[in-house]
Amino acid sequence: MNSKISDKDKKDWNDFLSGNEKLIDKETTANNKKIKKGMSFDFHGYSLDEANKKIDVLIRQAYNNNVNMMKIVTGKGLHSQNEKDPYISKDLGILKNSVPDYVKNNKELMSMINSIHDADLNDGGSGAFYIYLKKNNFKE
Repeated sequence: MNSKISDKDKKDWNDFLSGNEKLIDKETTANNKKIKKGMSFDFHGYSLDEANKKIDVLIRQAYNNNVNMMKIVTGKGLHSQNEKDPYISKDLGILKNSVPDYVKNNKELMSMINSIHDADLNDGGSGAFYIYLKKNNFKE
């Protein structure tokens, strides 16, 4: 330990250790400034057609309300009834793959989107994804 530490610094350090004062988490604070508005939606129980129509509406609403980030939960397809249909892959969840594909193949929706990324494990992992929206400069 450095012997050139002043008595005041030692006292301040001991006061800090004995107190309940919390340090500011700069990482969380920085992330909160970056993502001002967010929303999430869970598609469990939706059919493919219902999910595609709903994601279209949600993205447009979020863009018009200047939402920065959307968390979309599709599920992993673990409880899907795919095994009953021989023409559908048993390894792929219907919504998990088709909802992001629907968005990526819609040029109008993609014009409102900066990027699409897989969700973190604590937000659903492979059963969810994030949509980062562009800022709407033409909001009425």
